[in-house]
Amino acid sequence: MPSRAFPLSEHVKISLNRGHKFNTDLVMEKETLNAWIMYHEVQRLDRLGFSKNKISTFLKANWRTISKYLNMSEEEYEFFLLKTEKAKILNPYKNFILSRLQEFPDTSSAQMFDWLKEHHQNLPEVSEKTVYNFVMDVRHKHGIPIVKPFREYFPIEELPYGQQAQVDLGQYNMLSHGGSRKKVYFFAMVLSRSRMKFVWFLDKSFTAKNMCIAHEMAFEYFCGIPQTIVYDQDCTLIVDENIGDIILTQEFRAYTKSRNFHRHFCRKADPESKGKIENVIGYVKKNFLYNRRYFDLETLNKQALDWLERTGNKNIHNLTRKRPSDEILNERLHLQPYTPLTIETNDKMPYVVRKNNVINYKSNFYSLPEGTYQGRSTQVMVKEKQDRFIEIFSSKDDLICSHSLSSEKGKMIINTNHRRDKSEGITQMMETVSQYFTDKEKAILYFKKIQENMPRYIRDHLQVIKRAVKEIPVNVVDSVLNFCMKNANYNGHDFENVLIVFSSTNVPVNAPLKIKLLDGGSLDKANETPQVSDINEYYNILTENLF
Repeated sequence: MPSRAFPLSEHVKISLNRGHKFNTDLVMEKETLNAWIMYHEVQRLDRLGFSKNKISTFLKANWRTISKYLNMSEEEYEFFLLKTEKAKILNPYKNFILSRLQEFPDTSSAQMFDWLKEHHQNLPEVSEKTVYNFVMDVRHKHGIPIVKPFREYFPIEELPYGQQAQVDLGQYNMLSHGGSRKKVYFFAMVLSRSRMKFVWFLDKSFTAKNMCIAHEMAFEYFCGIPQTIVYDQDCTLIVDENIGDIILTQEFRAYTKSRNFHRHFCRKADPESKGKIENVIGYVKKNFLYNRRYFDLETLNKQALDWLERTGNKNIHNLTRKRPSDEILNERLHLQPYTPLTIETNDKMPYVVRKNNVINYKSNFYSLPEGTYQGRSTQVMVKEKQDRFIEIFSSKDDLICSHSLSSEKGKMIINTNHRRDKSEGITQMMETVSQYFTDKEKAILYFKKIQENMPRYIRDHLQVIKRAVKEIPVNVVDSVLNFCMKNANYNGHDFENVLIVFSSTNVPVNAPLKIKLLDGGSLDKANETPQVSDINEYYNILTENLF
C-alpha cells in the first residue's frame, strides 16, 4: 500500500456522498480512506484499458495486490478492510511487541502470541493469524527484519581414499497395483571419496539388527570397510546422547566391536555435516523410486542393484567429474579388508497365548491349534521369515505352525486346520469312531470310502460322525450306516442328516417302500387331452380393454 494520498476520483466522491454501504467510522480514518481511494483508482485504470503491470508501476503497488483488488467487488473489499481492521485490537500492546522485537529480532509471531498471553491477562481473544499480521506490520513500520540463524560454510578438501563413508535412512511411498501406495524404507551408504553408493530396501522400519545386516551387505558390495562411518543421531542406533558420550543400542554396540571402524555421530537436524549421503537419499527418491511401481521386496532390491550398476554408480558425478564405478578401483586399495561376518538373525520373541488359542502379533490375531493354550502362563516364540511369513514355535523350539504375514491391522487370521483335533492319527481315529457301531469293519470300510472321495477332509468328516452318533441307540446308528452304504452317501454331513431323520421317525431302514397304484378313475383322467384355447380370444379381450 503506497504511503501517499491520492486525490479523490469522481466515483469515490459520489460513493461517499451516497453512503454506498460504507462503515462511516471506517471511512473517517485516513488509512482506510486511502485504501478505498487505492481500490477505486485500480478499478478506474482497469476500465481505461491499462494492464496490471502498468497499473502496478503507476500506483507503485505489487501486481499481486492489483490482481486481488480487480477480483473483488465493493462488498468483498469492504469485508476485507473490516477483517484487516480487527488487527488494530492489538494496538494497546504495540509497545510491548515493539520492545520485544527490538531486543529479540528473531522472535516468531507464535512465540510473541504466547508472551502476550503470559504478560497480559486481559488480552482479548484473537487468532494466531491476527497476531501474525500485527507483528509483521510492526516489523515493517519500524524496520525490524526477521533474523534467521546464519552458519558460515567453508570449502573442504576431498578426503583421502578409504577414510570415510556416510550412512542414512530414507523412506518413500511407492505406487503399487490397483493405484494403492506402499511405503518402503531404505538404507544407503556412500564412500566419501569415490562417491560409490549402496542401497538396500525393506518394507518395514529398520531395526538395529537390520542396520547391522545392511552394513555387512554394503561392505561386501564395496569389497572393503572404511576407517570411519558418519551417522545421524538416529534412535535406531542410539539410546541416549548423554551430553556427547553416545550410548549405543545393545545390538549395534555388539556389532561394532566385531568391526574395526570408527563411528562419528553428527548433531541432530544437521544435514550439512553429512551432505554426501543426503544427496544420495534425494537421488534415490528422484531418480530411482519416482513413478516406479512396487511388486515385491525381492524385485525392488534387484532393481536397485541394477540401477546402481547402470546409473547410480555409472554416471559422472557433478562435483568430482568422475565415475564412482571407476573411482572405486582406487578406493578399494585403501579400504580395510572385508571378511564375511555372520550375524545371528534368531529374532524369536515370546508371545502370550490367549485362551481362544490365538496370539496378538503386530495388531493382528493369528490362530494356533486347539489345545495350545494350557493356562495363563502359556507362551510361544514367534519369528518372521523373509518378511512374508511368521513361524510359531513351542517353548521347546518345536515348530507349531506358520502364517502368511498380514500387512493390515485388526485382522483375525485363522488356519481352519487349527480347529481340528489332531491328537490322534487318521487310522486310530477311524478305530475310535467305529466303536459306536456293531459291525466295526463295515464302519471302517464306510470311512475309507469317504477318505477316497475327500482325502483332505477325512478328519473333519470323522469328527462330524463322532459328534452325531454320541448318545444315539446303536441299532439306529447301524441302520443309518446300512442306508448310507446302500445309497453311496459317503459324506459325514449326509450321515448326520439321515441319522436325524431316523432318530425322529424311527423308520426302519429295510422297510419296503409302499407304492400306491393308480385306480381306474385316475387312469381315465391321465389319458384325457387338455382343452386348448384360441389365441385370438386373448387378442380380442386385450383390444376391447385398450380401445
